[in-house]
Amino acid sequence: MLRYSADVRTLLWCAAMPVVALSMYARPELIPWLSPLACYLALSAGVIAHNHNHCPTFRNRQANNVFGMWLSIFYGYPTFAWIPTHNLNHHKYVNKAGDATITWRYTNRHNFLVAFTYFFVSSYFQSDPIKAFIRKARTNNPALFRQIVTQYVVWAGTHLALLGLAIALHGPAAGARVWIFAFLIPAVFALWTIMFFNYIQHVHTDPWSEHNHSRSFTGRAINFFLFNNALHAAHHEMPGAHWSTLREAHARIESGIHPDLKPRYFFPWCFANYVLAPFFPRFGTQQIGRAPFSLPTGEKADVQFGDELEAVESGSNAARV
Repeated sequence: MLRYSADVRTLLWCAAMPVVALSMYARPELIPWLSPLACYLALSAGVIAHNHNHCPTFRNRQANNVFGMWLSIFYGYPTFAWIPTHNLNHHKYVNKAGDATITWRYTNRHNFLVAFTYFFVSSYFQSDPIKAFIRKARTNNPALFRQIVTQYVVWAGTHLALLGLAIALHGPAAGARVWIFAFLIPAVFALWTIMFFNYIQHVHTDPWSEHNHSRSFTGRAINFFLFNNALHAAHHEMPGAHWSTLREAHARIESGIHPDLKPRYFFPWCFANYVLAPFFPRFGTQQIGRAPFSLPTGEKADVQFGDELEAVESGSNAARV
């Protein structure tokens, strides 16, 4: 039933998610060892949900719906939200005015504080397209609206049941602790990390450029563990391409990408930007090409959400820092 054989690995990761989480229910003493792995698998659930919403995993539509609900339990939020915030919004505007996930909403500076708090800012502004999508589905597409409601019910109901199971097995305090480390902390980690990746893949890039609109990490290890999602430029240029084909897609455009936008290693890049750059600015990122708030001459932005265009047109200092 898989559309691509590479998704056998996707299913193996998805099968590991409940095994790791529920092992902490059976053996709470394993929490210090298994909770970090659960965090990685929750992040994987978010990455897989992203891939699944761009390129469905199964040939069967019902199987795809069930798979989306399964991922919601471990990712920490119903996966339909990827559609209005990412597929229909972020990919349309790509960090320009109108993108609910812009990196430059209050400042174009790049430092640890801005990167760390981006999750809270981006989450708030992504609520607008999500609510609009739900309203439109309720009015125009009852089947889609039922699917959205079902995802919310399954997601919330399953977590209530899992919390209840943990309490039944271990008592109120110990049970709550087990559920927190098995499911809540991994979900929060996944949501925060997914948005952090979105931030670093677009901060100081040039959304007006053919290939310099995104930052790609080209290392083999990070792309193995994140299903090639670090190859972000190729993904934006071929959003419907299956994740297993992105390495070849990146190779086709790599020569046209600015050298600063294709670092190899993720952790050294973070160390340079968040540890060294505050003392030695040359280690930090610099704006590549045209900034996202610098509209081409005679061109107007198509904005649906937020006040980004007002900041652009008024020459807001906050947007231009």
